Amino acid sequence: MPELVLVESRADGVTLLRLNRPPVNPLNGALLTELAEIVDGLHASADLRAVVVAGNDRAFAAGADIAEFSDRVSARALGRRFRASLDGLAALPVPVIAAINGFALGGGLELALACDLRVAGAEKARMGQPEILLGIIPGAGGTQRLTRLIGPARAKDLVWTGRQLKAAEALEIGLVDRVVPDAEVLDAALALAVQLAAGPARAIGAAKRTIDGGLALGLSAGLDLELEEFTRLFDTDDARVGIASFLEHGPGKATFTGR
Repeated sequence: MPELVLVESRADGVTLLRLNRPPVNPLNGALLTELAEIVDGLHASADLRAVVVAGNDRAFAAGADIAEFSDRVSARALGRRFRASLDGLAALPVPVIAAINGFALGGGLELALACDLRVAGAEKARMGQPEILLGIIPGAGGTQRLTRLIGPARAKDLVWTGRQLKAAEALEIGLVDRVVPDAEVLDAALALAVQLAAGPARAIGAAKRTIDGGLALGLSAGLDLELEEFTRLFDTDDARVGIASFLEHGPGKATFTGR
């Protein structure tokens, strides 16, 4: 049986995960289970600095495999597999970037929403939550992660209408972060991952924990979390190197170790 998620671990600390269920990468239980197992392994990797998730030229992922959920029991089972894989991906302590070419619909968009940043192709990318057209709602983050990203009114618009967005509108409302020519999507996502992978890994991880964790807190508790993470970083090699380099050379000259 072919691998449903292809893994490329690069020397620069970036891991590329490519969905491999052509032509449009429908997300079934087997693929989600394989993705969850891979992500569990990434959590244990000391060398990991960034992750890129990609599909193929036709689709990032066209959605959940509808053939696998037809009633309450099967829907809950598939939903649990989505939660295991997407929650694990979102919790990785490094930047996770989605490279979106073609369709990212339903569960496919929810997979992209579990990533930290999204790079989309200018012409072919199509994004949306079309579950309402089946008489259901998103069940793997489309009412929650989407709302936190673009706000409740815009999320309701997309969920209620089931309409598909092109990359330009997705960029305008903050659903994606970069729009590039279709042929450059993967290269652009990898270049961004390499840039972030070269930064101070402990500080980047702390920033991710603080931003994501603070969303569930009130302002005062979020500020307490930020202060705790901020002060803890002064015990790291990266902070010592960065501060010393700034005092000697100005900003932008430090070489970080990730410790």
